[in-house]
Amino acid sequence: MFLYLFLFIVLIAIYKLTYRGTGCDKRLFFFIVIALGLFVGLSDMLGGYDRYIYAEYFDQAADVGKTAMHDYLNEAQIFTHWEGEKGYGWFNVAISFFTSNRYIFILILTLIVYALLFVSISEYTDDNLMALMVFMGLLFFFTFTYLRQVMGFSIGWLAIRYAYQRSFWRFALIVLLAYSMHNSAVILFPLYFIPIKKYPKGVVITVLIICLFLGALGVANFFYDTYSDAADDSRGESLNESTGSLRPGYLIEAVIFAVLILRNYEYVLDTKRHILLMNLGLFFCCVLLLFIRSENGGRLSWYYAIGVIATLANIAAQKHNVNMPQSNALSGFHLFLIGLSFFLYFRILRGWGEGGYQILYPYKTFLTNGHRDPDRTYDEYEYDFRYDKDKFYR
Repeated sequence: MFLYLFLFIVLIAIYKLTYRGTGCDKRLFFFIVIALGLFVGLSDMLGGYDRYIYAEYFDQAADVGKTAMHDYLNEAQIFTHWEGEKGYGWFNVAISFFTSNRYIFILILTLIVYALLFVSISEYTDDNLMALMVFMGLLFFFTFTYLRQVMGFSIGWLAIRYAYQRSFWRFALIVLLAYSMHNSAVILFPLYFIPIKKYPKGVVITVLIICLFLGALGVANFFYDTYSDAADDSRGESLNESTGSLRPGYLIEAVIFAVLILRNYEYVLDTKRHILLMNLGLFFCCVLLLFIRSENGGRLSWYYAIGVIATLANIAAQKHNVNMPQSNALSGFHLFLIGLSFFLYFRILRGWGEGGYQILYPYKTFLTNGHRDPDRTYDEYEYDFRYDKDKFYR
């Protein structure tokens, strides 16, 4: 656990040392983001069940490519298992031309994801390191395991610029590409048609209350049942269960982020980019409330998470420009965001270490053979024990 805590502390230290009112140098930021990508991508099957199922289907697709008559569509199970997400299947096939090793596949996929995240955070935020810390609290640990959906939202975020630039076909093309990776990306499509304007606070609060009411009734869960990958295999059936009661975590997150945005409405600049991203952040809160009875329906909010990430970072930068332009000191708002991000980060880190499933720590890379002991995820889901003896036997 301490390695992960050290990782966040180092990020805070870099932020403090480089803080000048806005984000750090773009080259340094790229180095930091790729370093995080390497940390995630080099890990040895950490994150739980999902990484194993994606690795297994990649291995099988790579094996089809070794046959004399490699008919991927008919022979590779990845295309029959996720029939509506051919983009992800062909992505696997493309990587299999370069490697048949599951670890290298995961590393390549992860680095692509983090490169896309670098592009989006750099494009949409006025304080890239603050945005990255909010990302760490919200989504960092999910990049270890939910590979398809992470690829989906990291591609989908690229479409947002074309929503505020009013370039429909570019927007639609990117959303369709994200949809081909994970069908849940369809939730981004309505974004283009929502007017880009600041809505009165009363209207926003009313919509949030309506979403909470609908979520409490459970009327939105069918959408997650349709577009999730939680039922990809009988081993993952429990992921799709309803909690039967409200999820306090979703409610608390939605309320905190909505309050932070609404209380700082005046610090959101009147540009199409800033307003659209702010509305995305509020949509993020709406989705959490709509799926407040779902065990994992909140994953659909990930497509709107860039709104929270960018808007809070942009508010922090604007507060500095207005209230303390000549100072390099961190304001109370900055410190609160750092503390909130760390709390969210630590909550997931601790939660994923409970119940005997140490799915994140102790940290181990695939650069050494063997596996962590004990490792219940390995014991239950490993499908090829030859990897344990030689990580690069394929």
